Amino acid sequence: MRLVSACLVGINCRYDASNAYNKKIFELFKKGELLPICPEVLAGLGIPRERIELTGDGVDVLKGRAKAITRSGKDVTFDLIEGAKKVLKIAKVLGIKQAVLKTKSPSCGVGLLLNGTFTGRHVKRDGVLAALLKKNGIQVMTEREYEVPKLR
Repeated sequence: MRLVSACLVGINCRYDASNAYNKKIFELFKKGELLPICPEVLAGLGIPRERIELTGDGVDVLKGRAKAITRSGKDVTFDLIEGAKKVLKIAKVLGIKQAVLKTKSPSCGVGLLLNGTFTGRHVKRDGVLAALLKKNGIQVMTEREYEVPKLR
């Protein structure tokens, strides 16, 4: 069993109430090989919600050196950390060692995020959940890195 960002299997949980459906990933989900999670929903942020960007990377957020801010300026750092902790707890209870996460997400993003200025520019960073999972020895990959042979 592996974790997967819920939006990748077609669940409308993204900030704008849309999804990021990926057919290959959905096929594994149908076989029961993937457990969909959305740390932002687990944190109670609701659907839809304002776009969130990080002022640093996920590691910095976890260490209190950066924040998670909505477009209107609301600080949701605590919420993103709590959502990530809930996902980590699920992973530990189930013995999950891998996760396929959605790129560019302030929570799930692996290797690429919006830069925290709400200008649409991207930087090489991990989101809060991705950073927490990596810190705890769970392999994370993006939907773009995903290959069936790698996961089997």
